[in-house]
Amino acid sequence: MAAARGQRRGRDGSGTPRRARGVYMISVAAEIAGMHPQTLRLYETRGLITPERSSGNTRLYSETDLERLSRIQELTTELGMNLAGVEKVFELEQELERMRARLRELARSSACAGRSSASSCRTSPPARP
Repeated sequence: MAAARGQRRGRDGSGTPRRARGVYMISVAAEIAGMHPQTLRLYETRGLITPERSSGNTRLYSETDLERLSRIQELTTELGMNLAGVEKVFELEQELERMRARLRELARSSACAGRSSASSCRTSPPARP
């Protein structure tokens, strides 16, 4: 089965999705995002982004980080939100995703309970609260 775009394994076989692997140093990431490097440092301090670190402790930004920077810029510039508001939006989006995962789990359990042979259902580990 072919992997989704951006989700292929790297040459190193690490299994880390390419979009999530940090490849851009802060100066390059800032230029791509149209921001000052200090802004990226501020966002990291606030917990809005978490770039990987190289063995030499250099920040490495991924495509996923760049998308998140774009989302931060959209919320602050276009919607006039402050960083506390952006943090709250991200928290709520994360909570929503947890709830969706729980709903999927419950739907699987419900479908499984309705079958005559429970042994035909796959078991999955319980979701974290």
